Amino acid sequence: MARVTEDVLSRTLRILQHESGHRAASDDVLLAWATADALPEAREVLDLGSGTGSNLRYLAPRLPSGQTWVLVDHDPAHVRTLRGMARPERVQSLTVSPKNLAAQDLEEAADTDLVTASALLDLTSAGWLERVVTACVASDCGVLCALSYDGRIEWASGDEHPDDRFVRDAVNVHQTGDKGFGPALGPAGGQLAERRFRAAGYQTLFQESAWRLEVSQHRALVGRLIDGWEQAASAVRPAEVARIRGWADGRRAGVATGRSSLMVGHHDLLALPPARS
Repeated sequence: MARVTEDVLSRTLRILQHESGHRAASDDVLLAWATADALPEAREVLDLGSGTGSNLRYLAPRLPSGQTWVLVDHDPAHVRTLRGMARPERVQSLTVSPKNLAAQDLEEAADTDLVTASALLDLTSAGWLERVVTACVASDCGVLCALSYDGRIEWASGDEHPDDRFVRDAVNVHQTGDKGFGPALGPAGGQLAERRFRAAGYQTLFQESAWRLEVSQHRALVGRLIDGWEQAASAVRPAEVARIRGWADGRRAGVATGRSSLMVGHHDLLALPPARS
């Protein structure tokens, strides 16, 4: 399967996940670990694939004061954005680490209490995930991974298109291509991570965090998703480009009416070592 540069769909999804208001780490997940005994007094947080800083913006106000964050991202534009961010009120130290996650040995995990990531697990490989699990177990740290795409794309009842399943299946094949880490886990990434941490003795909470988008309120966002899905499906089914274009044109026409809704499946994963669970 040909690899699309940085990967059109993956980049689109990550941008939307970081930019949109559909931040899905729920209060239930947060309350499960943000307790007096869940983490030590020091709040050392390592954020992998930080993007534009969505995890920092979302979590910092919800954690106690005295946090120390290390933000890791290799994209030059993201690094510039992160370095220009104001330090949140409850954060006493903020460091930006411009590293390629695929090549990183995760030495920062040795000094952290919590590893976070958003919209990342589905893009990574089994080998990279194993390195993360090993590093987290060695440092006895907690893990919070939000917004792992789980393969579900569903339109409103009564608004189905004959090729919805065909395009979704092609998109999910595309998601298993190399995104820079080796063959990607794709929609299985979140579940595999949950199983691996549970096998390592962690207490895990794996919770649905689906996007539910009313087209009338999110025309631009849904339009960008359709564009990304069209390009991804076409990349893995080149003989069906006309069919895929017909699906995309039909979906774009539906968006113009603003009468539909869309669900894109995601899950959040919380994993705590035995001593903190």
